[in-house]
Amino acid sequence: MRFLSPEMQKKLRQFKRNKIAFGSLCALLVMYAFSLLSPWLVNDEPLILRYEGKTYFPAFVTYAETEFGGTYETEPDYPVLMADAKEDGKNVWALMPLIVQDPLKADLSADGTPPFAPSSKHLLGTDAHGRDVLSRLIHGFRICMSFSLLLTLLGTFLGIVIGGIQGYLGGKWDILMQRGIEIWSSLPFLYVVILIGSIYGRSFVLLIAIMAIFNWISLSYYMRAEYLKLRSQQYVRAAKMLGMGHVRIFFKEILPNAFTPVITLFPFTLIGGIGSLTSLDFLGFGLEPPTPSWGELMSEGLNNLYAPWISICTVAALFITLLLTTFVGEGIRDAMDPKSGDRYE
Repeated sequence: MRFLSPEMQKKLRQFKRNKIAFGSLCALLVMYAFSLLSPWLVNDEPLILRYEGKTYFPAFVTYAETEFGGTYETEPDYPVLMADAKEDGKNVWALMPLIVQDPLKADLSADGTPPFAPSSKHLLGTDAHGRDVLSRLIHGFRICMSFSLLLTLLGTFLGIVIGGIQGYLGGKWDILMQRGIEIWSSLPFLYVVILIGSIYGRSFVLLIAIMAIFNWISLSYYMRAEYLKLRSQQYVRAAKMLGMGHVRIFFKEILPNAFTPVITLFPFTLIGGIGSLTSLDFLGFGLEPPTPSWGELMSEGLNNLYAPWISICTVAALFITLLLTTFVGEGIRDAMDPKSGDRYE
């Protein structure tokens, strides 16, 4: 909080008074925190396993099947292992995750052909490959939110630096950089993703890098305007007269007072990142399968209209996430409104 100006700290306090916005933020944080723990809380590997007097931690350590009397060096199927051990009368006990479903494993024990309708075993049903929809939604939320957060943070940093440099330098440098940004923004984003993805593959990091080189443009316009306005203020001139370096003036003197567009646009940029990744996955240009993805689930729902639970659950999860994020964004925008002080005081 010390990094922010007193005025910005006041606006954050005003945001906390907005119960809907602040509650939505808390809900998103809880959902994201749970999703970050999903590799351990939403899985079919026991957190703690007692087998024949020995203690194992399969969710944290990889064990070979031979460790439990098997034949191969591959990792065992723990639900099958425990079921077989109980049938043989062996001493076995396990502390299982909250949701005992692996998002990458198909259910081969059920009768019939997937997708399977919701049941006590699969609360939201399965997809066309027999994989649990609920576990894929939770893991997909983790991947989608992490992707969007990293993309937004990287795009925000680039937007601050590039837009700030434009406004701080001004003159011919501002004009040259602005013309370059206009040319860069006219490049077809989807074609760039398809081209680079077809050459280098579609990894998590590569997709972030490709999208980040376009994601900063909108914020740079706002930061350029803020720095153009603030560079002529008295405190900036005083800092220059005291011999402060340009980097220190840029980040320490001007940036805290130019942070309003950064905070205001952050939730809406986050929404854009979620929508972009979901759209790319839906079209088949996103993350490589079988990565859990909301866009991939929506595509499966479209291809399996006789299994409506796939589309309904995915769209509902996406709607709730975007709605909560929009509430947060609206709350921040109201707090940043110069007239909002009269309403909240």
